[in-house]
Order: sequence, then structure tokens, then C-alpha cells
Amino acid sequence: MDLSYQIYRLKFKSPSGTSRGVLTTKETYLLRLKIKGLYETDFLGECGLFKGLSFEDHLDYEDKLKSVWKNFDFDNENWWEELRNYPSIQFGIEQVIKAKQIYKEKKLEDELNPILFPSTFTEGNAGIPINGLIWMGSLEFMKKQIKEKLDQGFRCIKMKIGVDWKEELQLLKKLRKEFSSNDLELRVDANGAFEFEKAKTILQELYELNVHSIEQPIKAGQHQEMAALCAETPTPIALDEELIGEVQISQKQKLLETIRPQYIILKPSLVGGWKGSEEWIQLAENQNAGWWITSALESNIGLNAIAQWTYTLNNPLPQGLGTGSLFTNNFHSRLNVVKDQLFFV
Repeated sequence: MDLSYQIYRLKFKSPSGTSRGVLTTKETYLLRLKIKGLYETDFLGECGLFKGLSFEDHLDYEDKLKSVWKNFDFDNENWWEELRNYPSIQFGIEQVIKAKQIYKEKKLEDELNPILFPSTFTEGNAGIPINGLIWMGSLEFMKKQIKEKLDQGFRCIKMKIGVDWKEELQLLKKLRKEFSSNDLELRVDANGAFEFEKAKTILQELYELNVHSIEQPIKAGQHQEMAALCAETPTPIALDEELIGEVQISQKQKLLETIRPQYIILKPSLVGGWKGSEEWIQLAENQNAGWWITSALESNIGLNAIAQWTYTLNNPLPQGLGTGSLFTNNFHSRLNVVKDQLFFV
């Protein structure tokens, strides 16, 4: 068996704005496991490092990746624990191991889109409800995106906010005037854009518009302030960036017990893949917090792995999947969005 990796730079079709800036490219790392046998087969996995956001985004990341592919022992059952400080590498290896287990000596029909979790989803007979994502930009640009999503049939929209709250609030008011909460679910994602006092006012304004939830209203790391917001908020709060870097079970439990959020949002590439996400889910459910899964600008290789696994969780909430169409140089995919659902075709 030969394990190797390569850097791949994804290019956005159009600049995508967040409160952290405008994205035009996104680097990712692809693992390739080559097995020679009855068939020479490649198993691909994606280590979706998100520079500027991922916990393990530091200078020795590539050194660690090189060490892993040179020395990885497939018989070592403790490999996942040993890589807790490298969540995206955990996820990439999970993918190649899963593919290896399923296909063994069988030739892959589609090496880029292997069926990792056979289900009615991978049979093409069921979809995953997803939200439509509205990127930051000018008011007209955001209006254009919203119209496109509504025309496609989306009934849950997530809007990035935090650039100009007055304009963003007016846009939300207009949406709510046209569509009741029964017809259109609104979510917002602040990416930590607001100060604590400002966030309290915004939470009330969102409540008056029947907004489903707000992701990360204040910057991560302010546990006591976030706990205070969650304790009194009229609008449910979802933790996102707050989860990044909390890799040990004890850390995860302490965070949730301290803040007591209404929801958590899980990006497998940032929290340790399937296993790391499942640890968070169990802890959240223990204290009656909701959750959903979101992709983190992976290529279609990582998105395929996230989507198939997500379907097996039987979560009825709209998930944050379906980012593959953002890039000009993405890989072939069997994932397809029909109205407001993601299908495997």
C-alpha cells in the first residue's frame, strides 16, 4: 500500500464574502491510498484544512502530513487518538480507511465518489434537506442570491451577516414580510462579528422576525459572555467556531456545560471527522442541545464523505451541505441539489 498526499487549490467562481474577508481560492489537501492487488485501486480522502480557521493551521501542518503518509500504520488501532490535535488529518484518514474496508479487492466504479455508507441516499431514493447559503456582499448582490435560492425551491435560507447590520436587518424584514416563518426558515451566521452588548440587541431584533437561530454572534473564546447570551437569548444560539480546538472529550464537555447553547454546528473537517463529530453529538444530546452538520468548503471528495455519513444520522433539520458548485475546478460529483434537497445520483 502506498499513501501519499497533494495540495489542491480550489478556485471560487466568484468572490465569496464573509465577516473575515472575501475568499477567491481555498487550499485543501488530498490523501491518496494506492493498493496493488487484483485491481490497482486508488482511495481518496480529503484533509480539509481551512487556513485562518482550522485549529491545526500552523507551520508544522505539512510536516505532520508528510510524517503520517510516510509512517502510517493501518494496524494501529490508536491512530485516531494519536491525531487528536490534527482534526482534518483524522478526517482524511477516516475516508481512505473506510473506502479500503468496503472495497478491499473490488475495483471501484467511481474512485472520486465511492459509496462509503450504503443507504437509500446512495441508492438515489432519498435526499438530505439543506439550507440555501447567502454570501455577504452588496445589498443588491445578497438580494440576487436570495431570489435565486427561492426560485430553486429553498425553504430554509442562511444569511451571512456582520458587514452592515442596518442593511442586513432591512433585508431580513423584507423577507419576513413576504414569507411567514411557516413558509421560509431564516438562519443567520455572524461568524463572531458582534460585540457582546450589540449582540444582545440583535438577538431581540432577530426574535421579532422569527429567525430560527444565529451562529456565533460573538467571537469564539469568550465563554462566560457566550454563556450569558445563551442563558437569556430570545433567539436560539448555535456554536460554530467555538467548537474548534476543543479536541479532548473533557474539553468538549466542559465547553457545553459552561455555555449551554441551544445548538451546535459541526464541520467534520474542523472537529475530527465522523468520530469527532459523533463525540460532540452525544455530548450535546446529553444536555438537550440540537445540532446539524455543515461542510467547510471542501472539494467534492470531502463533501461526498460528509453527505453520505450525514444521511445516516437521521437528523430532520436542514443541513449546511451543497458547497461543491462554488468552485470552477472541483472534481466530478454524484451529488446534485434538487429544490432544497441534496441527492446522490
